[in-house]
Amino acid sequence: RGINVVKIFGPEHGFRGKADAGEHVNNSIDAQTGLPVISLYGEHKKPTPADLKDIDVLVFDIQDVGVRFYTFISSLQYILEACLENHKPLLILDRPNPNGFYVDGPVLDMKFKSFVGMQPVPVVYGMTIGEYALMLAGEKLLSEEANRINTYNVGTVPTADTPFHIQVIKCRNYDHNTRYILPVPPSPNLKQMQSVYLYPSTCFFEGTVLSEGRGTDKPFQVFGHPALPTNLYSFVPVPNEGAKNSKCFFRKCYGWDLSGSADEVLQRLDKKIRLHYLLEAYRLFPGKDSFFLKNNFFNKLAGNDILMQQVKQGMTETAIRKSWEPALTAFKATRKKYLLYKDFED
Repeated sequence: RGINVVKIFGPEHGFRGKADAGEHVNNSIDAQTGLPVISLYGEHKKPTPADLKDIDVLVFDIQDVGVRFYTFISSLQYILEACLENHKPLLILDRPNPNGFYVDGPVLDMKFKSFVGMQPVPVVYGMTIGEYALMLAGEKLLSEEANRINTYNVGTVPTADTPFHIQVIKCRNYDHNTRYILPVPPSPNLKQMQSVYLYPSTCFFEGTVLSEGRGTDKPFQVFGHPALPTNLYSFVPVPNEGAKNSKCFFRKCYGWDLSGSADEVLQRLDKKIRLHYLLEAYRLFPGKDSFFLKNNFFNKLAGNDILMQQVKQGMTETAIRKSWEPALTAFKATRKKYLLYKDFED
């Protein structure tokens, strides 16, 4: 088509989506195309001026799953900042959000900012990647230099006065009521739609000593630990592609199996993050002091240090959810300004 692709940037899991979660990925040459791949999950997470020097336009085309701690929106932010700071146009090919039909969860406190949560958004933010980019630019949520340069010229033609622009190519036949079935797994441990739907609720177990099902054929659909009661569902996680190293490998775990058809899982969740699984696992776990990992990764996932305390105090799911409401209401008002598609509430 006359387009000269000179390089590829790869996010977490690598360009071909084969690397483990959190696995360091090096720069490489893509075997299929012969193109250089610059890893944005290795030596650096943000494109450098040298990385961008020989390109005219950067195209962002990555399938997100609409969950704050899924790091593709963090990569999007760094790419957006790099393009602004280096005066390079960014073309975003929007994709449907498979969890785009609701908004829920605690809104991140910026004291807990990390690569698994860079902005004050809830766990499920109900925006496509294009909408999210427009919010980052429009709300000046980028680096100081990027915010200074940003003129928010969405869809305009660059000129000498406004050399940078964000162009979002919208999806056809999509709105925020759409149940979009992913044609290709977006990462190794979200192989099925059931996992994609459960991920906002069960990824919290990454911050605990429990297995979240990595190393099984149902990651994020099953979870458990050898110390839990033996009358519960049992499974043994073992290394596999995308889970070469994880918790509880080769040990018999006892816990829960939340699998079923995609429709059954959706119906059970009812457009909400379900905390019952976390609360019940903590209640039954014998060593309360060792339930949460000592590195406080749970707080990074939650976006605060409040949820951990609420779990420890035995608060009900209803009471915890109520504590989210003020920040959620404020976020929903901000979100509305940047929607490109009919909302689920309209």
